[in-house]
Amino acid sequence: MAKLTGGVSPIGMGLAFMDWACHLATSPGKQMELLMQTYAVPVTADGKLADGRFSGPDWQHWPYQQYAQNFLQCQQFWEQATTGIRGVAPHHSQVVNFTARQLLDMMAPSNFLATNPEVQRAAVESGGRSLADGALNWRKDVCRKLAPPGMAVPEPADASYRPGVEVALTPGVVVFRNELMELIQYQPQTPTVYREPVLIMPSWIMKYYILDLSPENSMVRYLVEQGHTVFMVSWHNPGAAERNLGMDDYLQRGLYAALDQVTAICQQAPVHTVGYCLGGTLLAIGAAALGAPSGPKHGTLASVTLLAAQTDFSEPGELGLFIDDSELAFLDALMWKQGYLDGDQMAASFQLLHARDLVWSRMMREYLLGQRSAPNDLMAWNADATRLPFRMHSEYLHGLFLRNDLAEGRYQVGGQPIALADMAGPLFVVGTERDHVSPWRSVYKLHLLSPAAIDFVLASGGHNAGIVSEPGHAHRSYRRLADAAPGGYRSPDQWLAQSELVEGSWWPCWQQWLAQHSASKRVKPPALGQGQTLGAAPGHFVLDA
Repeated sequence: MAKLTGGVSPIGMGLAFMDWACHLATSPGKQMELLMQTYAVPVTADGKLADGRFSGPDWQHWPYQQYAQNFLQCQQFWEQATTGIRGVAPHHSQVVNFTARQLLDMMAPSNFLATNPEVQRAAVESGGRSLADGALNWRKDVCRKLAPPGMAVPEPADASYRPGVEVALTPGVVVFRNELMELIQYQPQTPTVYREPVLIMPSWIMKYYILDLSPENSMVRYLVEQGHTVFMVSWHNPGAAERNLGMDDYLQRGLYAALDQVTAICQQAPVHTVGYCLGGTLLAIGAAALGAPSGPKHGTLASVTLLAAQTDFSEPGELGLFIDDSELAFLDALMWKQGYLDGDQMAASFQLLHARDLVWSRMMREYLLGQRSAPNDLMAWNADATRLPFRMHSEYLHGLFLRNDLAEGRYQVGGQPIALADMAGPLFVVGTERDHVSPWRSVYKLHLLSPAAIDFVLASGGHNAGIVSEPGHAHRSYRRLADAAPGGYRSPDQWLAQSELVEGSWWPCWQQWLAQHSASKRVKPPALGQGQTLGAAPGHFVLDA
């Protein structure tokens, strides 16, 4: 059943709709409000329809304007009908509201040839070529999706971005490998370097090279050009044989193994540690365990940087829609059968959160207008999905998302509960404004869990584009509160009101912060892998299909 539904629990969905329907049926005030509501259509200051899908000039004429107005009125009705009903559990209300939005977005008039004037105009002006191109795009995608292994099929447009050829180009070598990860040390680009190296822990949900894309937007290249010795973990893409890898394996054979190697190569120097997304959550767990009085010993941390990484999962944003006991029971059943969660299944969940832009608008553009999006390195990385071992993903979802064990002191490392209050050293924490994976207000909650000095930055953009925000990128900005220490705790809204808006990339701000927490005297770069290497970067694991 889980395979049939894609891991979505029909039981959980049914309970949510029953809760909503029963309370709506016994809420005469809400019923009267829906009956008497005005059917005003949201418009902008210039009188155009507020929804971007209908903002073009062709939508301002009859009958297309009427189609759009009717749709927006229906959308407004269901937004009110699925929210604000007393007695409905908040999670159930969010599930019903989300489902209603998905169904409405599916039926938007912009998605159909007969009701989309922009598609009709393009077809007329091109003599039908746009529709023919769209049909060919659809055929290629279907053939690629249904093709058995080994069959030659058209390559996707973003297949030209290959690790080690077009992306992941910063020179380096693999200095350590075990069954779970490879450790890459990058070649120095300056005659002297800061004594403290930088170790980056990416998420294992996707490949590491989001932080080393093209040379112009590579965070790794930027750091080495500023005089930092940089190490990167590249995770193995697990299959069914690795179904029993757990969170502790990623901690012991991932983070701690990498720390031991970096400390040895850099002659026991303290390490600046960086964690992105799930890699940041793992880093917070490991740093908390290392900071405990009886914790393990794996070198010394000079600082901890968390990039779009949650440590408190009580408000995980719209991802929480997919997290409840019933949903996880179905997801566990799906993963148990195949031994892992497939990357395409994970990507489908993320796409649902922004289905209007990532699914329906894209399908309209590619299949009705015949226009393919211009490929870029970030799109290529996003399509390079990885698998998640059954045990690890189940532990992650049950222990962190569902029970919030890490924030509430129940998470254990080596049989001992850990507390984020034990994280030593300064913290640099980055959230992004439009993050649907790690909402910035959820990331900000680390202020309630750790007494350490936290320098918080809110970057423009989303979960990926907000982090890949190189200097010189147009329309980039960030917020930072320079005088963050005095005044005690600030709520996220207070912090937002008091913070300063800075135009440009947050990378230079972070690099200066790293320099301030490094020794003033720079040293000669350490030898690559102490003279022992296992091949050139990007290594083998990033190429795992």
